[in-house]
Amino acid sequence: MITSKMNLHGVSVCPAGEENYEGFEARRGKWVIQYDYRDTDGELFSVVKPTLAECRRKRDKWLLEKLNRRSK
Repeated sequence: MITSKMNLHGVSVCPAGEENYEGFEARRGKWVIQYDYRDTDGELFSVVKPTLAECRRKRDKWLLEKLNRRSK
């Protein structure tokens, strides 16, 4: 069994304000990135996408939507 550097007992170890990611083979020959970002307020964003760039775009969209909700 391969252990993940991203979690401990199934809980993300990503510190506030930082990102953590690792690649893994989802299906035979298909690699994806598991990506976590913990916002400075402690809320965790997690996504699995084919590339790190796609993960970060999704995170940026999440952060923008979160900011817009706060400003209302």
